Amino acid sequence: MIGVTTAIVHDTRVKRTDGTYAVKLRITYNREQKYYPINVHLTKEDWIRTQAEKPRNESKEHKLYFNKIEQRAVDIIKELNPFSFEGFEKKFDQRVDRTKDVLTYFDNYIKQLYKAERSGTADSYECAVNSFKKFLESKGRKRLNFGDVTPEWLTEYEKWMLDEEKSSSTIGIYIRSLRTIINLGINDGALGREFYPFGKRKYQIPSSRNVKKALVILDIKAIVNYKTKTEAEARARDLWVFSYLCNGANVKDIARLQYKNIDATKITFIRAKTERTTKNNLKLIVVMLLPEIKQIIDKWGVKPAKPDTYVFGFLSKSDTAEEELAKVRQATKTINKYMKRIGKDLKIDTKLTTYTARHTFATVLKRSGATTEFISESLGHKDLRTTENYLDSFEDSVKESFQRQLLNFDSK
Repeated sequence: MIGVTTAIVHDTRVKRTDGTYAVKLRITYNREQKYYPINVHLTKEDWIRTQAEKPRNESKEHKLYFNKIEQRAVDIIKELNPFSFEGFEKKFDQRVDRTKDVLTYFDNYIKQLYKAERSGTADSYECAVNSFKKFLESKGRKRLNFGDVTPEWLTEYEKWMLDEEKSSSTIGIYIRSLRTIINLGINDGALGREFYPFGKRKYQIPSSRNVKKALVILDIKAIVNYKTKTEAEARARDLWVFSYLCNGANVKDIARLQYKNIDATKITFIRAKTERTTKNNLKLIVVMLLPEIKQIIDKWGVKPAKPDTYVFGFLSKSDTAEEELAKVRQATKTINKYMKRIGKDLKIDTKLTTYTARHTFATVLKRSGATTEFISESLGHKDLRTTENYLDSFEDSVKESFQRQLLNFDSK
């Protein structure tokens, strides 16, 4: 609107104890000026760096943020006819919840997850927020404002993580956690939707297909027939085989298995991972009770076999969510430790872990001709795309036999 001007200024009238001054949006109308804080504080030197022709690093992030704030102000002013400071303030309102930074939101969300007994997810978010804190420390900062999370900031974080030799998979997990927090902030009014940093032509979260970890059937045979050296090694091997035969059940599901989940012909359970996220469409996992599965239960199962007794004795009824998480992690660690030794003895190139058992279950079914739909149902996946990520490519010998058909001139 004609007669209204905007500017981002460094308000040096009041110096903070840390030596910084507030950066503000200044609106001028009819010779009257009003200042609006945008939750950024800089030293005089840092402010000067943001005004350079080509600011770099954090100065560039600030400059881009300033430009977005000013553009938002201009857009609001265009909507106001006639203009008034009161009307502008209602639409602009940078004060709503902006005293809460991203890290505060993370902490509050983690508390909610623990309260909901989602300890595994809470732990994942804690790992993410600790990573972001380390990144901020590397830049001499402790606070992360919602407005700081720009595509440029995210790209710089990704580069820092890669320099720290972190995988694209880990980066993706952490940034998806951050995206959840950003969405919460937007819903609460802590950030305007126009500043959402994710999406096309913005920042795109890296995604990497899992490195294929499936074994061939001869590897499975070698593991089953392996002569274990100790009882602990035998138990770890048998539990790994149990996972493989029970639709690739993960350790948490095995730990939570109770005798009431087992009848004369089958085992039924609901995956702990989906129990809370799909309450309206719970998928029951059904495993036929093969003799080999029953043998493992008879050998290692807790006695007496009461309905509410945990089959393998990893957990107790009095465990809190945090205690359950710790016990499941320890069980996973123990199984993986012994399977690593077995894999080394058998000269199996693929690293043997509990995840390998799950992935191999899906892939062996695929190689046997099972449909993706059947495999998806067996794994308890909500959609086929998740299942497809589990499926390995065919073995080289199978590929070769197919390729040979290209020159099989004798076929009719």
